[in-house]
Amino acid sequence: MPHAVSRSAMMRYIFAGLSASLIAIGLARFAYTPLLPELINQHWFSSADAAYLGAANLAGYLIGALLGRPLAARFSNNHTLRLMMLAVTLSFFACAFPLSVGWYFVWRLVSGISGGAIMVLVAATVLPHVPAGSRNLASGAIFLGIGLGIFASATLVPLLIDLGLRATWYGLGVVSALLTLLSWWNLPKPAPLLHVVPAHSDAAANGNAAPHLSSPKPLWILYAQYSLIAVSIVAPAVFLVDFIARGMALGTHTGALFWGVYGIGSMIGPVLYGYFADRFGAKPTLRMVLLAQMLALFALAYSDHYLLLIGLTVIIGTFPPGIVPLMLARINETVPEPHKQHLGWSRATVFFAAFQAAAGYLLSMVFNLTHGGHRTLFAIGAAALVLALLLEALNRRRGKF
Repeated sequence: MPHAVSRSAMMRYIFAGLSASLIAIGLARFAYTPLLPELINQHWFSSADAAYLGAANLAGYLIGALLGRPLAARFSNNHTLRLMMLAVTLSFFACAFPLSVGWYFVWRLVSGISGGAIMVLVAATVLPHVPAGSRNLASGAIFLGIGLGIFASATLVPLLIDLGLRATWYGLGVVSALLTLLSWWNLPKPAPLLHVVPAHSDAAANGNAAPHLSSPKPLWILYAQYSLIAVSIVAPAVFLVDFIARGMALGTHTGALFWGVYGIGSMIGPVLYGYFADRFGAKPTLRMVLLAQMLALFALAYSDHYLLLIGLTVIIGTFPPGIVPLMLARINETVPEPHKQHLGWSRATVFFAAFQAAAGYLLSMVFNLTHGGHRTLFAIGAAALVLALLLEALNRRRGKF
């Protein structure tokens, strides 16, 4: 560890990181899903404009992933995180006023930029203050915020909607402001080594990094895998509720219930995956998770059994927030130098954001071409994970990965 901190201080740092991921990704992105029908029903926006505004957050996420490191170099990690949390809070309050499509687009874009920058920076800010052997679990706790946001989008947001759209945006803004305030003084000051040192490297044991920078070639396999993972995540995250409500003809109430089940899985995923990465190593854990998710998506594409669908939804729900600490741990295992780790994670986030946005548009096209073929989309997601597993298998055979 770069320097010793008390357990209470470490927990405060992790809480601040969790809060940042909760408001900037968990709420700013996923709370829009249950709000989308109401934005249309209450005539704030047309269906086409509402979908366009949803995509603005994904575009902003890509921009934020690109800007995160330059902003941190200019203002420091903790100051940038505070700025991004403030920006998200302002975006919630601004969205309470549907002045125009352009106004809404700007603030949805701002919320996405904040989410991308926070994703790049939050782990590198907090984890240097955590003991090496617990960093994967701590990373899972930080990104648990994403899962909590997904769960809140399925529980808190529907309750707020009963009070009206404007009250809902106000409520999200108040929650965001409160978490920002509680986190403001709990973000750690920059450590002597600001970036993450892997738990299993010699550099971690010695408290510093080796001066020689290793080849980044193995990281490109992880970038490709993370990109394919992004494709696999989009189909259930976007189309699951519609599949249950209309595709299975079970109604909107049951669709909302399944979104809540998905949220339960999303709360389990980050800590569970982080624990397994600490216990068994990130590489075998990633392999196991990819296999499990591939099988779950294929089963979702072909199953009609109600109870099985509930179980599959829990499993699939663990993936979007859970893969974040797991891929971060995998990158940290692959390259020993802190600077290369931070750069690798930043690039991985950019690839994920780009492929996620592209998959959203392409899968929507497939959905229209297949006249609402939900199962085709789930099968495409499973096929993407087959490719991710093949990439690792091929490189293991060549002895390069």
